[in-house]
Amino acid sequence: MTKILVTGASGQLGSAVVSHLLANGKVAASDIVAASRNPAKLADIAAKGVETRAADFDDQASLEAAFAGIDRVLLISTDELAVPGKRLVQHKAAVAAAAKAGVKHILYTSMPNPDKSLISFAPDHLGTEEAIKASGLGYTIIRNSWYIDNYFMGMPHNLQIGQWYTSTGDGRIANISREDCAAAAAAALANTPTGNSIVTLTGAESLNADQIAKAVSDAAGKPLQVVQVTDEQLAAGVRGAGMPELVVELVVSADANIREGNFDIVTDTFETLTGRKPQSVADFFVQHKAALG
Repeated sequence: MTKILVTGASGQLGSAVVSHLLANGKVAASDIVAASRNPAKLADIAAKGVETRAADFDDQASLEAAFAGIDRVLLISTDELAVPGKRLVQHKAAVAAAAKAGVKHILYTSMPNPDKSLISFAPDHLGTEEAIKASGLGYTIIRNSWYIDNYFMGMPHNLQIGQWYTSTGDGRIANISREDCAAAAAAALANTPTGNSIVTLTGAESLNADQIAKAVSDAAGKPLQVVQVTDEQLAAGVRGAGMPELVVELVVSADANIREGNFDIVTDTFETLTGRKPQSVADFFVQHKAALG
Protein backbone atom coordinates (compact mmCIF):
# COMPACT_ATOMS: atom_id res chain seq x y z
CA MET A 1 0.00 0.00 0.00
CA THR A 2 1.37 3.38 -1.07
CA LYS A 3 -0.06 6.51 0.54
CA ILE A 4 -0.20 9.59 -1.68
CA LEU A 5 -0.80 13.15 -0.47
CA VAL A 6 -1.76 16.19 -2.53
CA THR A 7 -1.22 19.63 -1.03
CA GLY A 8 -3.48 22.55 -1.96
CA ALA A 9 -6.27 20.05 -2.61
CA SER A 10 -8.97 22.71 -2.26
CA GLY A 11 -7.39 24.76 -5.05
CA GLN A 12 -8.02 24.48 -8.78
CA LEU A 13 -5.00 22.35 -9.65
CA GLY A 14 -5.00 20.26 -6.47
CA SER A 15 -8.68 19.35 -6.65
CA ALA A 16 -8.27 18.41 -10.32
CA VAL A 17 -5.30 16.17 -9.48
CA VAL A 18 -7.35 14.33 -6.85
CA SER A 19 -10.21 13.93 -9.34
CA HIS A 20 -7.87 12.40 -11.91
CA LEU A 21 -6.36 10.06 -9.30
CA LEU A 22 -9.84 8.82 -8.45
CA ALA A 23 -10.82 8.51 -12.11
CA ASN A 24 -7.81 6.61 -13.39
CA GLY A 25 -8.37 3.78 -10.92
CA LYS A 26 -4.68 3.10 -10.30
CA VAL A 27 -4.85 4.34 -6.70
CA ALA A 28 -7.57 3.40 -4.23
CA ALA A 29 -9.44 6.33 -2.68
CA SER A 30 -8.35 5.07 0.76
CA ASP A 31 -4.70 5.53 -0.29
CA ILE A 32 -5.17 9.19 -1.26
CA VAL A 33 -4.82 12.03 1.24
CA ALA A 34 -6.04 15.51 0.33
CA ALA A 35 -4.46 18.33 2.33
CA SER A 36 -5.49 21.95 2.74
CA ARG A 37 -5.06 24.81 5.16
CA ASN A 38 -8.82 24.53 5.68
CA PRO A 39 -9.93 20.86 5.50
CA ALA A 40 -13.56 21.97 5.72
CA LYS A 41 -13.24 22.94 2.04
CA LEU A 42 -12.54 19.29 1.21
CA ALA A 43 -15.93 17.90 2.20
CA ASP A 44 -16.80 16.86 -1.37
CA ILE A 45 -13.50 15.03 -1.72
CA ALA A 46 -13.91 13.35 1.68
CA ALA A 47 -17.34 12.10 0.60
CA LYS A 48 -15.56 10.05 -2.09
CA GLY A 49 -13.57 8.12 0.50
CA VAL A 50 -10.44 10.28 0.44
CA GLU A 51 -8.77 11.10 3.75
CA THR A 52 -8.36 14.81 4.43
CA ARG A 53 -5.75 16.52 6.59
CA ALA A 54 -4.84 20.05 7.64
CA ALA A 55 -1.60 21.38 6.18
CA ASP A 56 -0.64 25.00 6.85
CA PHE A 57 2.45 26.11 4.92
CA ASP A 58 3.11 28.73 7.59
CA ASP A 59 3.17 26.05 10.32
CA GLN A 60 5.85 23.40 9.84
CA ALA A 61 4.48 21.27 12.68
CA SER A 62 1.16 20.97 10.84
CA LEU A 63 3.04 19.96 7.70
CA GLU A 64 4.97 17.27 9.57
CA ALA A 65 1.72 15.92 10.99
CA ALA A 66 0.06 15.98 7.57
CA PHE A 67 2.95 14.10 5.96
CA ALA A 68 3.15 11.37 8.62
CA GLY A 69 2.82 7.93 7.05
CA ILE A 70 2.88 9.32 3.51
CA ASP A 71 5.02 7.75 0.77
CA ARG A 72 4.61 10.31 -2.03
CA VAL A 73 3.76 13.99 -1.73
CA LEU A 74 2.68 16.26 -4.54
CA LEU A 75 3.83 19.70 -3.44
CA ILE A 76 1.75 22.20 -5.38
CA SER A 77 3.33 25.64 -5.32
CA THR A 78 1.38 28.03 -3.11
CA ASP A 79 -0.23 31.26 -4.34
CA GLU A 80 1.62 33.41 -1.82
CA LEU A 81 3.04 36.12 -4.09
CA ALA A 82 2.16 39.32 -2.25
CA VAL A 83 5.25 39.18 -0.01
CA PRO A 84 8.44 38.57 -2.02
CA GLY A 85 10.25 35.46 -0.85
CA LYS A 86 7.46 34.18 1.38
CA ARG A 87 6.42 31.43 -1.00
CA LEU A 88 9.98 30.06 -1.07
CA VAL A 89 10.02 30.01 2.74
CA GLN A 90 6.76 28.05 2.69
CA HIS A 91 8.07 25.57 0.16
CA LYS A 92 11.30 25.02 2.06
CA ALA A 93 9.27 24.34 5.20
CA ALA A 94 7.23 21.74 3.32
CA VAL A 95 10.34 20.03 1.94
CA ALA A 96 11.92 19.92 5.40
CA ALA A 97 8.69 18.55 6.88
CA ALA A 98 8.51 15.85 4.21
CA ALA A 99 12.07 14.77 4.94
CA LYS A 100 11.43 14.72 8.68
CA ALA A 101 8.20 12.74 8.26
CA GLY A 102 9.95 10.05 6.24
CA VAL A 103 8.32 10.75 2.87
CA LYS A 104 10.03 8.66 0.20
CA HIS A 105 9.35 10.75 -2.91
CA ILE A 106 8.28 14.34 -3.50
CA LEU A 107 6.76 15.71 -6.69
CA TYR A 108 6.76 19.47 -7.21
CA THR A 109 4.96 21.74 -9.68
CA SER A 110 7.59 24.11 -11.02
CA MET A 111 8.00 26.14 -14.23
CA PRO A 112 10.13 25.85 -17.39
CA ASN A 113 13.69 27.14 -17.20
CA PRO A 114 13.46 28.67 -13.72
CA ASP A 115 17.21 29.29 -13.79
CA LYS A 116 16.93 31.79 -16.64
CA SER A 117 13.25 32.75 -16.60
CA LEU A 118 12.41 36.45 -16.50
CA ILE A 119 9.09 35.87 -14.73
CA SER A 120 8.91 37.67 -11.42
CA PHE A 121 8.31 34.55 -9.31
CA ALA A 122 10.89 32.31 -11.02
CA PRO A 123 13.32 32.54 -8.05
CA ASP A 124 10.67 30.84 -5.87
CA HIS A 125 10.63 27.83 -8.17
CA LEU A 126 14.40 27.68 -8.62
CA GLY A 127 14.97 27.89 -4.87
CA THR A 128 12.40 25.17 -4.21
CA GLU A 129 13.98 22.87 -6.77
CA GLU A 130 17.36 23.39 -5.12
CA ALA A 131 15.90 22.67 -1.68
CA ILE A 132 14.33 19.45 -2.94
CA LYS A 133 17.58 18.29 -4.52
CA ALA A 134 19.46 19.00 -1.28
CA SER A 135 16.89 17.23 0.91
CA GLY A 136 17.94 13.69 0.10
CA LEU A 137 14.36 12.83 -0.88
CA GLY A 138 13.55 11.09 -4.14
CA TYR A 139 12.02 13.67 -6.46
CA THR A 140 10.10 14.35 -9.65
CA ILE A 141 10.06 18.01 -10.61
CA ILE A 142 7.23 18.78 -13.04
CA ARG A 143 7.80 22.06 -14.85
CA ASN A 144 4.38 23.22 -16.04
CA SER A 145 4.26 25.54 -19.01
CA TRP A 146 2.05 28.65 -18.87
CA TYR A 147 -1.60 27.66 -18.51
CA ILE A 148 -3.91 28.40 -21.42
CA ASP A 149 -6.37 29.29 -18.66
CA ASN A 150 -4.26 32.34 -17.78
CA TYR A 151 -5.50 34.12 -20.92
CA PHE A 152 -8.92 34.44 -19.33
CA MET A 153 -7.50 37.21 -17.13
CA GLY A 154 -7.38 39.58 -20.07
CA MET A 155 -8.99 38.09 -23.17
CA PRO A 156 -12.63 38.99 -22.40
CA HIS A 157 -11.59 42.66 -22.16
CA ASN A 158 -9.35 42.33 -25.24
CA LEU A 159 -12.27 40.99 -27.25
CA GLN A 160 -14.49 43.85 -26.11
CA ILE A 161 -12.09 46.41 -27.55
CA GLY A 162 -10.89 44.18 -30.39
CA GLN A 163 -7.23 44.59 -29.49
CA TRP A 164 -4.67 42.64 -27.48
CA TYR A 165 -1.75 44.71 -26.25
CA THR A 166 1.32 42.55 -25.68
CA SER A 167 5.11 42.86 -25.63
CA THR A 168 5.77 39.23 -26.60
CA GLY A 169 7.08 40.24 -30.04
CA ASP A 170 7.75 37.18 -32.20
CA GLY A 171 8.12 34.95 -29.14
CA ARG A 172 6.35 31.61 -29.05
CA ILE A 173 4.87 29.59 -26.22
CA ALA A 174 3.57 26.04 -25.95
CA ASN A 175 0.64 26.61 -23.61
CA ILE A 176 -1.02 23.72 -21.80
CA SER A 177 -4.30 23.67 -19.89
CA ARG A 178 -4.44 23.43 -16.11
CA GLU A 179 -6.63 20.35 -16.49
CA ASP A 180 -3.98 18.60 -18.57
CA CYS A 181 -1.31 19.52 -16.02
CA ALA A 182 -3.50 17.93 -13.35
CA ALA A 183 -3.93 14.76 -15.42
CA ALA A 184 -0.18 14.48 -15.93
CA ALA A 185 0.58 15.09 -12.25
CA ALA A 186 -1.94 12.42 -11.25
CA ALA A 187 -0.33 9.96 -13.66
CA ALA A 188 3.11 10.73 -12.27
CA LEU A 189 1.83 10.27 -8.72
CA ALA A 190 0.18 6.94 -9.53
CA ASN A 191 3.22 5.48 -11.27
CA THR A 192 6.06 4.04 -9.21
CA PRO A 193 8.94 6.53 -9.51
CA THR A 194 12.20 5.33 -11.03
CA GLY A 195 14.95 7.56 -9.72
CA ASN A 196 14.97 11.34 -9.74
CA SER A 197 13.75 13.33 -12.72
CA ILE A 198 12.92 16.78 -14.01
CA VAL A 199 10.28 16.92 -16.75
CA THR A 200 8.61 19.78 -18.60
CA LEU A 201 4.91 19.73 -19.47
CA THR A 202 3.91 21.66 -22.57
CA GLY A 203 1.31 21.73 -25.26
CA ALA A 204 1.97 20.03 -28.61
CA GLU A 205 2.57 23.27 -30.52
CA SER A 206 4.39 26.51 -29.86
CA LEU A 207 2.43 29.56 -31.00
CA ASN A 208 3.05 33.30 -31.31
CA ALA A 209 0.59 35.99 -30.25
CA ASP A 210 -1.03 36.26 -33.71
CA GLN A 211 -1.74 32.51 -33.76
CA ILE A 212 -3.17 32.58 -30.24
CA ALA A 213 -5.29 35.63 -31.10
CA LYS A 214 -6.70 33.80 -34.14
CA ALA A 215 -7.69 30.83 -31.94
CA VAL A 216 -9.43 33.20 -29.53
CA SER A 217 -11.12 35.13 -32.34
CA ASP A 218 -12.31 31.98 -34.11
CA ALA A 219 -13.77 30.57 -30.89
CA ALA A 220 -15.47 33.80 -29.82
CA GLY A 221 -16.59 34.87 -33.28
CA LYS A 222 -15.15 38.33 -32.71
CA PRO A 223 -12.16 40.12 -34.30
CA LEU A 224 -8.97 40.44 -32.25
CA GLN A 225 -5.94 42.41 -33.42
CA VAL A 226 -2.55 41.96 -31.77
CA VAL A 227 -0.86 45.26 -30.94
CA GLN A 228 2.80 44.93 -30.04
CA VAL A 229 4.03 47.45 -27.45
CA THR A 230 7.13 47.97 -25.33
CA ASP A 231 7.46 46.66 -21.80
CA GLU A 232 7.08 50.20 -20.53
CA GLN A 233 3.89 50.78 -22.52
CA LEU A 234 2.46 47.46 -21.35
CA ALA A 235 3.25 48.31 -17.73
CA ALA A 236 1.56 51.68 -18.08
CA GLY A 237 -1.54 50.06 -19.56
CA VAL A 238 -1.84 47.43 -16.84
CA ARG A 239 -1.21 50.04 -14.18
CA GLY A 240 -3.78 52.32 -15.77
CA ALA A 241 -6.34 49.52 -15.51
CA GLY A 242 -5.96 49.76 -11.74
CA MET A 243 -3.88 46.62 -11.24
CA PRO A 244 -1.46 46.49 -8.29
CA GLU A 245 2.28 46.60 -8.95
CA LEU A 246 2.52 42.88 -8.20
CA VAL A 247 0.29 42.17 -11.22
CA VAL A 248 2.02 44.77 -13.38
CA GLU A 249 5.38 43.11 -12.74
CA LEU A 250 3.96 39.64 -13.37
CA VAL A 251 2.30 40.54 -16.69
CA VAL A 252 5.30 42.42 -18.06
CA SER A 253 7.82 39.80 -16.97
CA ALA A 254 5.70 36.98 -18.46
CA ASP A 255 5.56 38.72 -21.84
CA ALA A 256 9.29 39.40 -21.71
CA ASN A 257 9.93 35.74 -20.93
CA ILE A 258 7.95 34.69 -24.01
CA ARG A 259 9.74 37.27 -26.16
CA GLU A 260 13.12 35.91 -25.05
CA GLY A 261 12.16 32.37 -26.06
CA ASN A 262 12.18 30.85 -22.57
CA PHE A 263 8.72 29.33 -23.10
CA ASP A 264 9.41 28.11 -26.64
CA ILE A 265 9.65 24.46 -25.62
CA VAL A 266 7.65 21.49 -26.91
CA THR A 267 7.95 18.13 -25.17
CA ASP A 268 6.11 14.80 -25.35
CA THR A 269 6.08 14.45 -21.56
CA PHE A 270 2.32 14.79 -21.32
CA GLU A 271 1.69 12.04 -23.85
CA THR A 272 4.29 9.80 -22.19
CA LEU A 273 2.56 10.17 -18.81
CA THR A 274 -1.07 10.01 -19.94
CA GLY A 275 -1.06 8.11 -23.23
CA ARG A 276 -2.88 10.89 -25.08
CA LYS A 277 -2.17 14.24 -26.73
CA PRO A 278 -2.65 17.48 -24.76
CA GLN A 279 -5.62 19.65 -25.68
CA SER A 280 -4.78 22.23 -28.33
CA VAL A 281 -5.12 25.95 -27.71
CA ALA A 282 -7.81 26.19 -30.40
CA ASP A 283 -9.87 23.34 -28.93
CA PHE A 284 -9.48 24.76 -25.43
CA PHE A 285 -10.96 28.13 -26.41
CA VAL A 286 -13.83 26.46 -28.26
CA GLN A 287 -14.60 24.38 -25.18
CA HIS A 288 -14.49 27.46 -22.96
CA LYS A 289 -16.09 29.91 -25.36
CA ALA A 290 -18.51 31.16 -22.68
CA ALA A 291 -15.61 32.37 -20.53
CA LEU A 292 -14.41 34.65 -23.33
CA GLY A 293 -17.55 36.76 -23.00
